Amino acid sequence: MNTVLITGAGRGIGLEFARRFAAAGAHIHATVRDLAKADALRALGSSATIHTCDVTSDAHVGALADLLGDTPIDILINNAGILLNRGESFDTLEVADLEETLRVNTVAPVRVMQALAGNVARSQRKLIVNISSRMGSVSEASGSNYSYRASKAALNMAVKILANDLKGRGVTAIVVHPGWVQTDMGGPSAALSVKESVDGLMKVIDKAGLRDTGSFINHDGSRIPW
Repeated sequence: MNTVLITGAGRGIGLEFARRFAAAGAHIHATVRDLAKADALRALGSSATIHTCDVTSDAHVGALADLLGDTPIDILINNAGILLNRGESFDTLEVADLEETLRVNTVAPVRVMQALAGNVARSQRKLIVNISSRMGSVSEASGSNYSYRASKAALNMAVKILANDLKGRGVTAIVVHPGWVQTDMGGPSAALSVKESVDGLMKVIDKAGLRDTGSFINHDGSRIPW
């Protein structure tokens, strides 16, 4: 039985991942910031262990790592993220928004990976998945959304480096683009439902192996240029 840890699992893509893996017989460690909003996770019953964890906090992530101890984590999914000031232009860019977006979208997943890499390395599956965005592709960059694009580009680089560092321990680390998805972040006009996005991502995860480490993969399985 796989053990899967998902950050930002209370809604949207994270919640759908939790449901899918639970249905497949995995045990889920799901992090949320507010237990009062975790009813959908509670519905998974004994398949899910719910943790209150602010991934921007060293203390919270450290406490989670201490609680898990030597528990093997087969699949770690860094899903928690934010998009502030949608459509942000150079003229409307607020440095405070840039700093907060980097703190949540870049620093936090690195913090989680650093804390739990040993747990992943002790598992059978040895897979780290980071939910990124095509908007973080330097090759495909256009205008606007400075903070979000920069945060995802920085995450991509961090994972690319990590993939090299952990390959010798048999750990696969990838970044994935879920598509433009109908979540609170993506909005109701987005091209994909949460189900459609996670359908594709589950196939990517199922196929991912050490040969793919350090890759930037679309929800449909195609590769995205850095």
